Amino acid sequence: MVQALGEKHQGKADEHDDAGHGDGGHGDHGHGDELGPVDVQAWGALGLGVAAGLLIVLCLVLTTSVLK
Repeated sequence: MVQALGEKHQGKADEHDDAGHGDGGHGDHGHGDELGPVDVQAWGALGLGVAAGLLIVLCLVLTTSVLK
């Protein structure tokens, strides 16, 4: 059924209890948890892998442009 503007929706959503949602309805999910240390070795490996991939792409582009 279509409701007119300004008409209040009546149903289960109106009966919703906000208990347990914390302050302002945002809850307390993740508050106070700190992130762990940065894994420099893993980030270095990622950077090296990306650089190697870009080098391969550069080589492919140069090779295909020379062979034309």
